[in-house]
Amino acid sequence: MCGCCGNGGGVEPGPDAPTDQAVQLQILDRYVVLDNGIARVTISKPGGIVTGIAYNGIDNLLESRNPEDNRGYWDLVWNDANTPGTFDTIKATTFQVIMSNDDQVEVSFSRQWDPSLKGKLVPLNIDKRFIMLRGSSGFYTYAIYEHMKDWPGFSMGETRITFKLNKQWFHYMAIADDRQRFMPLPDDRMPGRCQKLAYPEAVLLTNPVEPSLKGEVDDKYQYSCDNKDILVHGWICTDQPTGFWQITPSYEYRSGGPVKQNLTSHVGPTSLSVFYSGHYAGDALVPKFDDNEPWKRVFGPVFIYCNSCPKDVDFHSLWEDAKKQLVVKTQNWPYSFPASEDFPKPNQRGKVSGRLLVRDRYVSDDHIPANGAYVGLAPPGPPGSWQTEIKGYQFWTTADENGSFSIEGIREGDYNLYSYVPGVIGDYRCDAVITITAGCDAQMGDLVYEPPRDGPTLWEIGFPDRTAAEFYAPDPNPNYVNQLYVNHPDRFRQYGLWERYTELHPNDDLIFTIGESDYRKDWFFAQVPRKTENVFVGTTWQVKFKLDEVDQKGIYKLRLAIASATLAEVQVRMNDRNANRPIFTTGLIGRDNSIARHGCHGLYWLYNVDIQGSKLVKGDNIMFLTQPRNQSPFQGILYDYIRLEGPPTNEAI
Repeated sequence: MCGCCGNGGGVEPGPDAPTDQAVQLQILDRYVVLDNGIARVTISKPGGIVTGIAYNGIDNLLESRNPEDNRGYWDLVWNDANTPGTFDTIKATTFQVIMSNDDQVEVSFSRQWDPSLKGKLVPLNIDKRFIMLRGSSGFYTYAIYEHMKDWPGFSMGETRITFKLNKQWFHYMAIADDRQRFMPLPDDRMPGRCQKLAYPEAVLLTNPVEPSLKGEVDDKYQYSCDNKDILVHGWICTDQPTGFWQITPSYEYRSGGPVKQNLTSHVGPTSLSVFYSGHYAGDALVPKFDDNEPWKRVFGPVFIYCNSCPKDVDFHSLWEDAKKQLVVKTQNWPYSFPASEDFPKPNQRGKVSGRLLVRDRYVSDDHIPANGAYVGLAPPGPPGSWQTEIKGYQFWTTADENGSFSIEGIREGDYNLYSYVPGVIGDYRCDAVITITAGCDAQMGDLVYEPPRDGPTLWEIGFPDRTAAEFYAPDPNPNYVNQLYVNHPDRFRQYGLWERYTELHPNDDLIFTIGESDYRKDWFFAQVPRKTENVFVGTTWQVKFKLDEVDQKGIYKLRLAIASATLAEVQVRMNDRNANRPIFTTGLIGRDNSIARHGCHGLYWLYNVDIQGSKLVKGDNIMFLTQPRNQSPFQGILYDYIRLEGPPTNEAI
């Protein structure tokens, strides 16, 4: 039977260790040990670095050959006006027992900042907590970061939890039902066993320890996920079937909302919980704190879950069990047991519910239920501001087929309600500021979103879902393949697809003909520079379309939705490729780097462009989309959706 779903029945904790054992806390000179008879966790004192996790007869699930401060730790990257980007494996200076009884132990490892540390340490008070419960197959960790008034400003490029697992034991990684595989060893990324590719994270395995992996590409960014999908991921030891999982039933404490992408697990074997990062967004998702700006945030708790099964049971059952454990943790979120007052208990939080409808008079005369809409509360701001919101908390759900939604477990505070609807362009925001108090149940009733719309759709390309996933992603160069993504829905995660554009269009750029072309086959997923000899050149795509009639005095509307941009620009011209001035330009936008990092989206941009009827002709027309920036192969645009609307009419549905 698979080890520990619920109260820990069926685990194999080791000889003479009953699973109903009281939680024991042992305080030594240099270490603190938490032990409940199922798992034993050793933490450095006072640094608060996890140096060992014993479970299922394995002395240490972590890489004991690493230095002790490179096994299980919280870390961050920070800088200020005079201090360059600095990586900090957060080492505490004070240890404290917060709670210790037979059912629960919670310990604190904290570090206080004062002005004498300016330029040496990030100006934050940091309190790292670890919790072990009776009968629980693992432990919890969370942290409280605080910037006090009168302290200097700084930026924090990243903060996360990192676990470096034992490479002897953990070879199989799972981050989703369809994203699992045996992984290369860290040795395979060393000189003599690999070839470096376009950037340091990507290598070609030329002489791996496991010969069957020869010729594959390894790159940690191929295993990124949206926040909404980073719920459970981890590693499996198949020799002595054991799983190590990070379970996060909520992403309220991560930045950027449901579709911000973050790293998960990758070669090491490494397992991460990333809370802040600029990946797939750039500097917009790097929090910047001013002088004298008070701020406090709780990250976590993250549940570190261990499970096991007999050798005669399929080891994949450990993944299935971890998913069941996620369901249990989700049902119990927010947890009631963390001792810090900074983590509100369930009865200290509130709830919001309602129904979201879409009103588009050119689609339906009736309101349309916002089926599958992402609905969330985030700090007050303009529509769509949630995607670059960093310092506060966010709470999200998806609406059902009727557009109904309910969000529970919301911290006290002031929020706007935001939404975006797959199949509909733009961002919704309820203008009213919603004040959440303990125990409140805010009933919003019916909310109506009227997306941008001026006139009837003349033509459209793509599906508006804020990604480029529906467009054509070619097969990779056969010399640079990750076998996981062969015949996989996430074809865009293969390495080097940006180079394939030049191979498919060596002389002339993409031409898409409305009514004939299929965006799933004919619209390349990224508008990138084309390589000519050793030089990159900008590209101009053509959209050919026919108009049966043209209102020369009317205003047509181009809806240009962009899923990601990296130091790129889109210039729009109509029927005159060589026009000195484009009808519209985005200007230089974006630092997402989604193309290099195998993503199909980053930050969302929506442009609403007026097209004078005099620019169009009856019959054949061509729209030119030029991306002129060409210093790097990764400069480019991922389109989400393009639509041309006619002038307003009285014939709407």
